[in-house]
Amino acid sequence: MRIGKQDTPLTAISTADAASITVRGRDLCRDLIGKIDFSDYFFLLMMGRDPTPDQRFFVNALLVAIAEHGLVPSVQAARMTYAAGPEAIQGAVAAGLLGSGSVVFGSAEVAGHFLHELVAAKADAAQVTARIREMRAKKAPIPGFGHPQHAGGDPRANVLLKLADERGLNGPYIKMLRRIERVLPEALGRALPININGAIPAILLEIGFPLSALKSISILARTAGLLAHLREEAERPIGFILSHAAAEAIRYDGETAPD
Repeated sequence: MRIGKQDTPLTAISTADAASITVRGRDLCRDLIGKIDFSDYFFLLMMGRDPTPDQRFFVNALLVAIAEHGLVPSVQAARMTYAAGPEAIQGAVAAGLLGSGSVVFGSAEVAGHFLHELVAAKADAAQVTARIREMRAKKAPIPGFGHPQHAGGDPRANVLLKLADERGLNGPYIKMLRRIERVLPEALGRALPININGAIPAILLEIGFPLSALKSISILARTAGLLAHLREEAERPIGFILSHAAAEAIRYDGETAPD
């Protein structure tokens, strides 16, 4: 059965023959191994070219910023999966990555689409205010703003945006992020701080990362964090403790079985 487009059987990422392996037009063994670091290689794989100094700096900064954030749902899923199946670490990593959704872990992508929509429309303060009020009427969250723990401001977002200021990164996406921040008190009735999921897409879109690839940074970074948790799980297991704590925390309110 033929499904989807069938007319472009091409890839520009890599190829190999009996004597060599080529990645994005470079000889892997001659030009890349031992001559390029992993974040630059990631950028080359994604974009097909070397990063500029700002692209290199911010890809590294973002990867460090979001690799680890405690026992979040993706980490708990990974650790409990590893506890149940320690022979398959890849399954535990996959369990954690599958939690990359619109609420946790993948929410930077949602914020990126929101920012891109406003930038593409060249929305001024009045138009942004109207959009926020429309979202408020629907009880929709404002992507990239607010944090349940860091009510005074997400420290990761603060330092990333400070670095952006210091390096003169102040194009349409960061300006729009700041515009939203300024209109929130009037449009929403209260101020909300920019969170990490607002800073990530603003910076990535500013440095030329494609909208379709925003989640890739989070996935790559969190994979490193998951692997760290799984190494610890192997030596100091808490997966079954997490599972037991969840069972203890939830109260049954279903029907009672007849005597």
